[in-house]
Amino acid sequence: MASIESVTARPAPPLRPFIDRYHGYRMSGYAPGLHRGLPSRHMTFIVAIGPTIDVATQTDPRHTPGSYRCVLSGLQATSATIAHKGFQEGVAVALTPLGCRTLFGLPAGELWNTTLECADVAGGAGDELWDRLQGAADWPHRFAICDAVLLRLARPDSLVAPELTWAWQMLASTDGTAPIASMAERIGWTRQHLTRRFDGEFGLSPKLAARVLRFDRACGMLRHTPSFVTVAQVAASCGYYDQAHLNRDFAEFAGCSPTTWLATEIPSVQDDGGPQAQDSTP
Repeated sequence: MASIESVTARPAPPLRPFIDRYHGYRMSGYAPGLHRGLPSRHMTFIVAIGPTIDVATQTDPRHTPGSYRCVLSGLQATSATIAHKGFQEGVAVALTPLGCRTLFGLPAGELWNTTLECADVAGGAGDELWDRLQGAADWPHRFAICDAVLLRLARPDSLVAPELTWAWQMLASTDGTAPIASMAERIGWTRQHLTRRFDGEFGLSPKLAARVLRFDRACGMLRHTPSFVTVAQVAASCGYYDQAHLNRDFAEFAGCSPTTWLATEIPSVQDDGGPQAQDSTP
């Protein structure tokens, strides 16, 4: 019988400007298959417990498939395909692109559309994070290990430029609906200069980031709203002109329609579990 355990927790206070939450998951009893890793507001940072994370199709089709103990990816605008054997367990770290410099010493843009083993960027700390989580008995202990390792990695003096930090936070807090021209004017830059700086830091333009953020919100609503809420209503709530516009973003970002995704997708390991998820911190 298929079952899923989902537990979320907030990171230690010094990490909260860069990590929105930890999400512990354990899924079992599913038929072996594939699921899509979709574009979202977070970088992909997942520590497997037990079986590796097997990426069958990378977001960049030029890159070869790979298996990862602790996977780290930049932002993306296409989906990856992850193979599973019916069981998955691990901790997903909801890392914002603002935290890439602080934790790993490089802008998120350098990891755009790229998937790596965390140790390739973080060195021994990436291996330590994976190794220590294998022996941790419960979720609070696992989350405490994440805090301990990531706090040691963090460089408080390595931060994204204030203007770009504000621009990302404005887009994220409005789920991609903030007018980009107004943002540039508020910062005191031209829209073209904002686009160049934003792209260099995060790997994508503000316009594409806004689309990804809007799509991310729509995915969350589709996962957790009652079945009587229509796709068209979700599209309207997320700022789409109509359902056709949401369908086009799904075709580009997910490679399928919203209804196909809902019908075929197992719960995402980066999903927060919705309103039924337990939170182990206040």
